[in-house]
Amino acid sequence: MENSIVRSVFERKEIKYIITKQQRDELLQKLEGFMQPDQYGQTTICNIYFDTPTSRVIRESIEKPKYKEKLRLRTYGVPTEDSLAFVELKKKLNGIVYKRRETMRYIDAMRMLVNRERPVRPSQILREIEWVLDFYGDLRPSMVLCYDRRAYFGCEDPELRMTLDTNIRFRTGDFDLMQGAYGQTLMDEDFYILELKITDAVPLKLSHIFDELKIYPGSYTKYGNAYKKLIIDGGIL
Repeated sequence: MENSIVRSVFERKEIKYIITKQQRDELLQKLEGFMQPDQYGQTTICNIYFDTPTSRVIRESIEKPKYKEKLRLRTYGVPTEDSLAFVELKKKLNGIVYKRRETMRYIDAMRMLVNRERPVRPSQILREIEWVLDFYGDLRPSMVLCYDRRAYFGCEDPELRMTLDTNIRFRTGDFDLMQGAYGQTLMDEDFYILELKITDAVPLKLSHIFDELKIYPGSYTKYGNAYKKLIIDGGIL
């Protein structure tokens, strides 16, 4: 999570790269003294993505419009009913990511998103999330996506964030994160999704290191690629 502070609003650029295990090892070596791991170590991130029965949200997203949005429920680790959960509305407009999230108990988040029970303590962010639920009308749990993450931040600039995700798995049933972080593997275990989260330009030092290691930006969305894999494999959402 975001160092020891739970944040509710984010505005930043997010740049993704697909790298090999060897590139990861060389990168981490070169980043010593420039970036450091956060205090959580490796974390298993569990998500439920919400979509319509016709997969409208993800179909529109993979068409790469100027504006797109996703609604998801996230926990860090396999939750219990009382675990902290994040209800997140993630929007992207002209390359800038705007994320709004509210924290609550996992069971309360499921009641709100699945059973459509009104939240006990309304807030501006929850009203925005409820508006999205009403706008699409038939949003429902569509996919569970889990992966193992290590997060890093800049030694001199804590707002500079980097994450490394691996062991990505997904399922389109059993939409209860308390049942575990299992699922079908999405990509080879020797590859990682590297993501930079920046408020301005990529730092020059980091840019030089990426060039040296031949690490280049690439478009990749976990939900989008899992959806495409389902279509290829014949298992439509």
